[in-house]
Amino acid sequence: MADNEAFTYNGGKVEPGETQDIRYGISETYLGDPVRIPVTIINGERAGPTVFLSAAAHGDELNGIEVVREVAYEWDLADLAGTLVCMPVMNVPAFLAQQRYLPIYDRDLNRSFPGSETSTGAKRMAHRIYQNFIAPCDLGIDFHTSTRGRTNMLHVRADMSDPAVARLANAFGSHVIIDSSGSSGMLRTESSASGTPAITVEMGEAHRFQRELIDEALAGVESVFAEYGLRETSTVNWPGWRTVISDENEKTWLRADAGGIVDMHHDRGALVHEGDRICTITNPFKDDNVTVVAPFTGLLVGVLENPVVYPGNPLCHLVELKDKVRRVVEREQSGAPEATR
Repeated sequence: MADNEAFTYNGGKVEPGETQDIRYGISETYLGDPVRIPVTIINGERAGPTVFLSAAAHGDELNGIEVVREVAYEWDLADLAGTLVCMPVMNVPAFLAQQRYLPIYDRDLNRSFPGSETSTGAKRMAHRIYQNFIAPCDLGIDFHTSTRGRTNMLHVRADMSDPAVARLANAFGSHVIIDSSGSSGMLRTESSASGTPAITVEMGEAHRFQRELIDEALAGVESVFAEYGLRETSTVNWPGWRTVISDENEKTWLRADAGGIVDMHHDRGALVHEGDRICTITNPFKDDNVTVVAPFTGLLVGVLENPVVYPGNPLCHLVELKDKVRRVVEREQSGAPEATR
């Protein structure tokens, strides 16, 4: 295999066989002090793809931070073929404030890519991140969680109409892929449009580390590394079953039609059948109950964690399953052995 090349960014270079931990300046505070993001660049001696792993584009979404850190610092990468660009905390100001958006006018960093040198503060930050650490890559994975008060089962969001993105999404090995092009300014959307296929991995809830989801995501990263030849010891993972949700009619957010206190009857990842009670909304006196039922048989990809709602607040994210997949999930969740193929 051919030798690798140096990875360069504005202000530095990482030679093959080297690892650099840098704090890269992307903005300044009101006092003129630098705002720096932590970046670890691991440049293997052998040639291979350049991959970015990013987390905390929203500052309170913490699960992905641990995924990126463990890959960078706990995995044996001596045999790495290619280059890893690890950004565990992209949105440092929001991370320090432990909030979703940038504290400056509540701008969303993940709607600001690829950024601009002459626009808002958020877009200037996005521009420096994108030009130095995203654009030079061949593919990437951006880790997120649900917003506060809700939780997601681990799933991938990707534009499956793009063959390069679809390859990456399938390689991650999640049970559920939600097919969408994404919004303008999203990291995965803008990166993919510029020729660097990228996916979003959603996992769990904000403000905490959830070990079982972190481990599941690490298995997905290892599967991607195997697919693209970054590590010879890794193997591509088949999750056992998979559903790709492409039609808008195959997914829905169920929202509260009444305010009150919510009793959620199912956890994230649960299979519910048409007509099943998903949750009950009550008032403080536990009378005048409102029951929310499943409009179709499907999987609860996301559910409410904070048990209070106003009318219109989201309660759960439900995705429909094809009959064959549904039967597999029913056997899995009932504990019954899977039928012989």
